[in-house]
Amino acid sequence: MDVRKKLEILADAAKYDASCSSSGGKRKASKEGLGSVEGMGICHSYTPDGRCVSLLKILLTNFCIYDCQYCINRISSDTARARFTPAEVVLLTLDFYKRNYIEGLFLSSGVIKSPDYTMEQLIEVARSLREVHLFQGYIHLKAVPGASKELIDEAGRYADRLSANIELPTDGDLRKLAPEKSFAVTGETMKEISTRVEQSKAERKESPRAPKFAPAGQSTQMIVGATPTPDATILDTASRLYSRFGLKRVYYSAYSPIPIVDARLPAKSPPLVREHRLYQADWLLRFYGFRVDELAPSEAPDLSLEMDPKLAWALRRRELFPVDVNRAPRESLLRVPGMGVRTVDRLLRIRRWHRVTLADLARLRVPLTRVKPFIQTADHRPTGLLDSPRLAERVKPPATQLSLFTSAQEALTGEL
Repeated sequence: MDVRKKLEILADAAKYDASCSSSGGKRKASKEGLGSVEGMGICHSYTPDGRCVSLLKILLTNFCIYDCQYCINRISSDTARARFTPAEVVLLTLDFYKRNYIEGLFLSSGVIKSPDYTMEQLIEVARSLREVHLFQGYIHLKAVPGASKELIDEAGRYADRLSANIELPTDGDLRKLAPEKSFAVTGETMKEISTRVEQSKAERKESPRAPKFAPAGQSTQMIVGATPTPDATILDTASRLYSRFGLKRVYYSAYSPIPIVDARLPAKSPPLVREHRLYQADWLLRFYGFRVDELAPSEAPDLSLEMDPKLAWALRRRELFPVDVNRAPRESLLRVPGMGVRTVDRLLRIRRWHRVTLADLARLRVPLTRVKPFIQTADHRPTGLLDSPRLAERVKPPATQLSLFTSAQEALTGEL
């Protein structure tokens, strides 16, 4: 099979892995080397389903010894198979880079022979790019759960980021649909990466010449909707992964039905908006001080599809509002629907000099229709609004077609 045909098969097979990002790498160009990584990342390429990526995103092979029922590449699937040699991946990466198609590589793989053998093949690609071709662009490698610590250590010396996918949100889900995998094995791999990342940071504080280990950290991915597991459990798993292993990101990927599906799997994908809500909730957990049980309480364990998680929480906890924007602490301001981190930080600076009014919020591009029922300013008190039975209808944004960049835009403008 020629390389072009392999690329067609293995690039398409890689589209199901959402856990790639070029953020966090800071390798600099050199006279002898090839490529660079800027901190702001790269947005040049798109997968067939519309996800913006910055890398040549391929599998080394879609052959796999495992029989995960949710995976198109499982051993019992009749999908077309292909396998690159490490040298072919190196050549593709360099050719694509020189043509200005990409500025980095995201390399994953099905597991062939054993986790150690697969990891060795992935490392050979990264080693050749770094040491033979002096490639300074971004490299994201899959850390195969179950691979030896020595191989994980070697992979982290060449890769900017490593990712070991947890795949499903609970160990029970894995036992049901992927009995050859377990949280314990993946957790050990994540723990090893986390330990080495922290060790590398400590070493580099003592000596800037100490070698880096996965400087962009690690990430993981969970498939959403393959099992009936509620959003509360998914977010709880993500929260524990962040706290235990210092992950940079947890990616959520909506389950995509595959041919000859297991009867235990759903016939349809979950609504795309569910994935979007999970990303919003994830952001609130990491940067806004929310807890999982606040966003997805026991009486409503699934996030609302009609409104964002912060607005849904505020409507459940009306007794905490209105928030006085001239007196409230930062933590309370961050919980106002429509006010994000950047907006709140600017607001805190403004109120040091004068009392904040609605006009000030308008200049900060705060969505006034959304926030007015929940705040008090120098010239506004929401008399009766919070008690209105039609409050949800008033503040809920109209249904719109989701944009590929909606979450990123909300993060940048501070309007979560």
